[in-house]
Amino acid sequence: MNSLRRILAPLALAALCAAVVVAVPASAQHAQTAAAKARLQLRKGKLGRFIVDGKGFTLYLFQKDAHGKSACYGTCAKVWTPLLTSGRPTAGAGVKAAKVGTVKRKNGTTQVTYGGHPLYHYDDDHKPGMTEGQGSHEFGAQWYVLAASGNKIDND
Repeated sequence: MNSLRRILAPLALAALCAAVVVAVPASAQHAQTAAAKARLQLRKGKLGRFIVDGKGFTLYLFQKDAHGKSACYGTCAKVWTPLLTSGRPTAGAGVKAAKVGTVKRKNGTTQVTYGGHPLYHYDDDHKPGMTEGQGSHEFGAQWYVLAASGNKIDND
């Protein structure tokens, strides 16, 4: 019986670890990479050319944000993860460097902005280029992807 436990215990531990890794939501995956210097770039998709992060994940503006400050905290920030950076974000091809900026969040972290809009990932965008959050009305206002101009892309 002890030899069976010696065999099964490591297998059970490995299965538990695998379950924990698989259970990490997309928003947490984005947050884990947020400690690096952010990069903005353009991607072409069904909505045209829009702003994405350095890995190709779509970024959104929140219409409830005012004066360049985020209005998304708590549960909102778990669904719509702020794009954070550890330094000055960089602009890739087609992205206007003058429109790239940052804003301090209430907790002291630095959130990336574009055209004065704080930027967010959506937790249902599981692959680069997905735009599942486009036009969503959640947490009191609508969410939109951004064009290189810094304006929302409204496909309504």
